[in-house]
Amino acid sequence: MLAHACKHGYTTLQYVLVYGCRMLDADGNDQGGTEQPDMSRDIALRVYEAMAKTQIMDDICYQSQRQGRFSFYLTSAGEEAATVGSAAALASTDEVFAQYREQGVLMYRGFSFQKFADQLYGNMFESGKGRQMPIHYGSSDLHFQTISSPLATQMLHACGAAYALKMEQSTSISACYFGEGAASEGDAAAALNFAAVLGVPCLFICRNNGYAISTPIHEQYKGDGVCARAFANGMIAIRVDGGDARAVYHACSYAREKAIEGCQPILVECLSYRSGHHSTSDDSSRYRSNFEALSYPCPVRRFGHWIQSKGWWSDEEEEALRKHTRKQISQALSEAASQPKPDLSNLFTDVYAQVTPNLQEQMAETLQFVAKHPGMVPPGVPINPPFLRGMDDSQLVNWSNGDQD
Repeated sequence: MLAHACKHGYTTLQYVLVYGCRMLDADGNDQGGTEQPDMSRDIALRVYEAMAKTQIMDDICYQSQRQGRFSFYLTSAGEEAATVGSAAALASTDEVFAQYREQGVLMYRGFSFQKFADQLYGNMFESGKGRQMPIHYGSSDLHFQTISSPLATQMLHACGAAYALKMEQSTSISACYFGEGAASEGDAAAALNFAAVLGVPCLFICRNNGYAISTPIHEQYKGDGVCARAFANGMIAIRVDGGDARAVYHACSYAREKAIEGCQPILVECLSYRSGHHSTSDDSSRYRSNFEALSYPCPVRRFGHWIQSKGWWSDEEEEALRKHTRKQISQALSEAASQPKPDLSNLFTDVYAQVTPNLQEQMAETLQFVAKHPGMVPPGVPINPPFLRGMDDSQLVNWSNGDQD
């Protein structure tokens, strides 16, 4: 772990190096010399299947975006262990505030391929009604707050939710995912301070993957990773090998237990590596070599080797899982592509319980404009708000000309 940390720019000069927890070596063999807690067969298999499914979905969806099927995608390649391993340590009622690379958390909690696909296409079955960009997943049923791309805003939200859980004397916590790049935002500093001062049960899970888009960590900060930020705020922090799903699971299980027992925030820093491009809008070959990108051990293969060594998994099961998963994802994408888009009037709903008069006026102006200029409407988006339904042709003509009484 020390060699890995030094490779990524950490130093013992002027600072105390925080050593990381590792349970599996780079090949997936048990790391010797430490007392290691058990991981049950059921949890291990569920973790592995979620990791493998996330990996396959990322590959297919990335290629689908390149084919022009939807506008944007972002993979979690190289970070499957950090997201799924930590998800397994959480309770199903823990509130998750993600950044944007945590589809593995949703996968572990049971979010279906169809729901992933519907969101990417923004069709009428997507919970956000097509108002979000692709990869902004959310699920109230799974206690997963809708993703928002601006960095670190979710950290303050997670702190506030944890404060509410504390006031309710709940046994649940809030879990907040963020990258080391987001840790440079002012919201991150405020969230950590608020969480520590208020004493809230919040688990901050940092995916330190080496890059903030194109900026490597040695250009982001001088100190010893993100753990130091926790210590400065009087918080407990744990550093773990983010490519080791088994270590991430146990580190987060311990952190969650301590967060509840002490009603306090805990920070877990997962040292991982973003193996893929930042997103479909990025070309990482412009700022790092292919050799570097390919040199980090695959977390899925690494954990898969361990469960095979335990006799819990076989090559036949691996082949069947991957074949079936590819088929399911392809079918889900095809189904999502065939569904209609949400009505244009949905742009104005769900802000308030009832559409306010000023929003009604804006809706009418917008719909009147597109009635005269239908070419301005994105392909496939219907214009059929409830108050227009049932009008005959003459009424529609009068309405489009400005008669809205």
